[in-house]
Amino acid sequence: MIPGSDTASSPPESFRAPRWAWWIATGFGSGRLRPAPGTWGSVAALLAWLLFMVLVVTPFVSWALHHPGPPRLFLGYGALQIATPFSGLALPSAGGRALALGYWGFECLFLLLPILLAWIGVKASDLVVRETGWKDPGFIVVDEWVGLWIALWPLRWQLAMDLPRALGSEAWRLLPMLLVPFLLFRLFDIWKPWPIHQIQVLPEGQGILADDVVAGLYALVATQLLMPVLTQFVR
Repeated sequence: MIPGSDTASSPPESFRAPRWAWWIATGFGSGRLRPAPGTWGSVAALLAWLLFMVLVVTPFVSWALHHPGPPRLFLGYGALQIATPFSGLALPSAGGRALALGYWGFECLFLLLPILLAWIGVKASDLVVRETGWKDPGFIVVDEWVGLWIALWPLRWQLAMDLPRALGSEAWRLLPMLLVPFLLFRLFDIWKPWPIHQIQVLPEGQGILADDVVAGLYALVATQLLMPVLTQFVR
């Protein structure tokens, strides 16, 4: 998002973006909150991501951790083995294949969610920009949703395993793990190091989302490097 870019040109008065485009572009209305709609949009994106973790990912992890028995899951062979969050855990003999399929299914889902949201976000932003005539209106925050979901990627399995026991009186232990990618993403989104500022010249929705995608990637790398420290807070 380009600060102060709400300057309007002359939109075609007959064109109206469909309602779904407004809902997606504004992050289901979070972009209409003031002040700092970008921050509000990021908060809404974080809450939506946590809801997905609680309702979808955590039940799968709980199932995997509460069914003892061989074999232990490693992916690949020999030197090509890839350790997963469940490597070395006792797993149900009949469920080992199901766990492997579930693990890779969720990995694909974690990858596809921001990609799909970015794709539909570009389409929705294009329509809203054409209606308003504004290059990058502040109330479009779907870019914040995409960028933050990318930044949260390193937390996906660690948080799913720690979430059940950290809820309640020890919920505060999760705050550093959640705040670090959130703040890093906001930092890169505002600071705009190379090439974030340069790619904003892309047209309409592409330019709106591209800079936040790169900011999210920067935050992802920084968060991944800090994960050994962050995991200490939930132990």
